[in-house]
Amino acid sequence: MKRIKTAICLIPVVLLAASLFAQFPYRDFEIVESIPLETTLDNPEIRNTAEVWLAMINGARQTIDIEQFYISNQKDAALEPVIRAIEIAADRNVTIRIIADSRMAGTYPETLERLDRRDNITVRKLAVFNANGGVQHSKFFIVDREQVFLGSPNFDWRALNHIHEIGVRIRQREYAEQMTRLFELDWKQSVNKRLFPMKPAQEAQWLEMPAEPEYALRFFATASPFGNIPPSFRDDLPSIINLIDQAEKRVYVQLLSYSPSSRQAWFDDLDNALRRAAQRSVDVRLLCSDWCQHRYEIPYLKQLVALDSLAVKLSTIPEYSGGYIPFARVEHCKMMIVDDRLSWIGSSNWKRDYFYASRNVAVIVQDQPVNAALARIFLKSWNSPYAWRIDPKKEYNPKFYGEKD
Repeated sequence: MKRIKTAICLIPVVLLAASLFAQFPYRDFEIVESIPLETTLDNPEIRNTAEVWLAMINGARQTIDIEQFYISNQKDAALEPVIRAIEIAADRNVTIRIIADSRMAGTYPETLERLDRRDNITVRKLAVFNANGGVQHSKFFIVDREQVFLGSPNFDWRALNHIHEIGVRIRQREYAEQMTRLFELDWKQSVNKRLFPMKPAQEAQWLEMPAEPEYALRFFATASPFGNIPPSFRDDLPSIINLIDQAEKRVYVQLLSYSPSSRQAWFDDLDNALRRAAQRSVDVRLLCSDWCQHRYEIPYLKQLVALDSLAVKLSTIPEYSGGYIPFARVEHCKMMIVDDRLSWIGSSNWKRDYFYASRNVAVIVQDQPVNAALARIFLKSWNSPYAWRIDPKKEYNPKFYGEKD
């Protein structure tokens, strides 16, 4: 009787596992998320960022290459086990290289200095993009030159428990080698202190992911800024626009910030692409953070709201019960879902300098299960109590999200 009861109890677990595998059949291509504590945004079938980072770092045998906008840790916070895992990997003779943006390294120097003091860890600060008004904004790391994590989360304790993030873990050797070439470029540029002109691929170099016979996941690498991308990559901006221009049914976009306004030049490339899609009666939805209430952002979002087939919402994540946390409790995902098979996951906000001046990386994926999983994540945020529609007639004031005195 006990065996029968045990078997009955296991049925829901087996069914759930079977259901999740049917929805997402790839062991080596995994969507990863971070969910702000005390919100309803969690997707139980998707692993959280800290768990995936720890598994990748703990499994490293030879090398870990990390390229981050910055590293910000806090004692007893969620990033500390990750930092400690990096140190333990170094202790077992894993060679670790870290690149961080030079300006942000000045803002958050403590953890970089702590890691740089360890044997087998070398830290470099990258300044070459700053001269053009850009930054090293990509967020990725490579383990043993065989698997890669990239996406929206910074190496920041807040990114693990207090910011909504999306990323992807990819185990595919050819792709890991591509990302390593990009890392090597920035590793050299951090020492030479100059940009090396490079031309990207003219055509997408699709890579394939082994899966069940009925599935055929394909993806290719994109990056920015223009003119500083290894040949195996494609430029990020035209790749995104091409996806939008292909759309027949839907375009869902989720970002921290969006604006065609720029100090350098007017930037309506993405704005026009979304408008073209809406004019074709494509269901276009844009979800951004409530940080987008400045005068260089909100007027342009209001203009989009006025278009048929185009809806815009902002997201307000409630303050943590434990008290105010600066630069946190925010929508920070960077992803796009197009129709039923095409998706983009990256590190760029949709503003000019992210594509023309800053280092960013992304992947474009052609696959129905990946697209469906990202669409579920998007719609959960879109339909959540935190998302609200912009009123074109209402005046908005910028939200304060920085350090309090």
